[in-house]
Amino acid sequence: MKYILFVTLFMSYSLVFGQKAEDKYAKDIQSIDAIINAYYDVVSGSSQEPWQFERDRYIHSPNAVITRIDENGQAESHALEAEYIPLALAPKEDFYEKELKRKVSQFGNMAQVWSAFEIRTEPEKESTLRGLNSIQLHYENGRWWIDSWTCEMETENSAVFTEFMADQ
Repeated sequence: MKYILFVTLFMSYSLVFGQKAEDKYAKDIQSIDAIINAYYDVVSGSSQEPWQFERDRYIHSPNAVITRIDENGQAESHALEAEYIPLALAPKEDFYEKELKRKVSQFGNMAQVWSAFEIRTEPEKESTLRGLNSIQLHYENGRWWIDSWTCEMETENSAVFTEFMADQ
């Protein structure tokens, strides 16, 4: 009887926790909209929810590059893995990056997504912390990959968000 119980528990554990990323996140990479939605989902959540590092790695290509443009217009680029270091070292806080507007251009297996967003500490409370993401993707082997993204926050020196939101 103990043996049957052990085997049943082991099989259940394997089915739930042994699931491969390809199975868990397959829906995230089937379309441009799906992968961009996943892109925002992985960074958003309450302080009680764990970081979604595995899912984030799954939607990005292995050599993805992240670039941030600071308030002086200076760019700083790094690999995706470098994003995780400060996140893993600091206590997690409530953080919600809410997409407000999206423009997609696709040619063949390449796509460019412009995405305006707002950073919130509560999911439904609007904020004045806003910015614009430029996200580059490619389609390969039946799925979409995020190759790189560049972010610029709206500041006194940069009205990038306002200009994008006003553009029809």
